[in-house]
Amino acid sequence: MKFLAKISATCLGIGYFPVAPGTIASFGMILLYKYWLYQWSWPVYLSLAIPFYAWGVWSSSIYSNHIKREDPRTVVIDEALGQYLALFTLTPTWTLLILSFILFRFFDILKPLFIKKAERFHSGWGIMLDDIVAGVYASILINLYLLLKP
Repeated sequence: MKFLAKISATCLGIGYFPVAPGTIASFGMILLYKYWLYQWSWPVYLSLAIPFYAWGVWSSSIYSNHIKREDPRTVVIDEALGQYLALFTLTPTWTLLILSFILFRFFDILKPLFIKKAERFHSGWGIMLDDIVAGVYASILINLYLLLKP
């Protein structure tokens, strides 16, 4: 169980990259979306976010408890889910994908607008929740831009 949690929480070891593992996990999700996930219908895409979240809570809780750290930087499944949500409904053009990436990372790193409060939840709940909020904020901003642009 611990091995499966470790593999999942670190996104197949991406969390062990020495520099910016969360950024690498986010960019990996961009590539998955560009070449595969964009084809999914929005109900399927959105409905898979729930088990993705549950799996992330489970794996990050077990892994962080095992290594005795509250929110280890090696856990990157939260960044993967946050970026997944930030990409929701986007046309997979590089411009929109990079905009999504930049906005998500901005919200994830700086944690403005109540995102920091989401970290207060215990264990995997807090690890995952702040990135969900960051991803939703990024998605809202991109979709507002697309709605309002001339």
